[in-house]
Amino acid sequence: MRQRATRDQQRLDSGAVSSPKDLENLQREIASLAKRQGDLEDIVLEVMERRESAQERVAELTERVGAVQGKIDDATARRGAAFEELDGEAASVTKEREVIAASVPADLLKLYEKLREQQGGVGAAKLYQRTCQGCRQELAITELSEIRKAAPDTVVRCENCRRILVRTSESGL
Repeated sequence: MRQRATRDQQRLDSGAVSSPKDLENLQREIASLAKRQGDLEDIVLEVMERRESAQERVAELTERVGAVQGKIDDATARRGAAFEELDGEAASVTKEREVIAASVPADLLKLYEKLREQQGGVGAAKLYQRTCQGCRQELAITELSEIRKAAPDTVVRCENCRRILVRTSESGL
């Protein structure tokens, strides 16, 4: 467009066009080309401004993505450390449980495992201040009386949830 405007201006300046009508048409065309060039330059400037704004937004978002990725990496590392700690604790508790289970009579261990499966992982519960800590129900006076009369090595069970009751000095018996 610039080349055409320059060429038309040179034709106009050279005097090669002698007809008044051609001169008028050439001047209109030059003016039209100048207006069109101005419009296109405005569009180019607008596009450049939008591009610059988009590049700034991309830079901002890239920075935010980096920050979020850093937080994700940190959380992943903490989660991994927590898993390692839990795995170590589980291994330790499993070994401790195996040692204790070896000292428990087979029939009691079998009953405990059966109850544990039925009761969602808890086969025995502490008897604390006349309350079964498994089902959180207070035992009736008659039940407490029977538990008091039972020998220390007798297996007693909660009438409500059927779990094995573990008696301690805190049981209030």
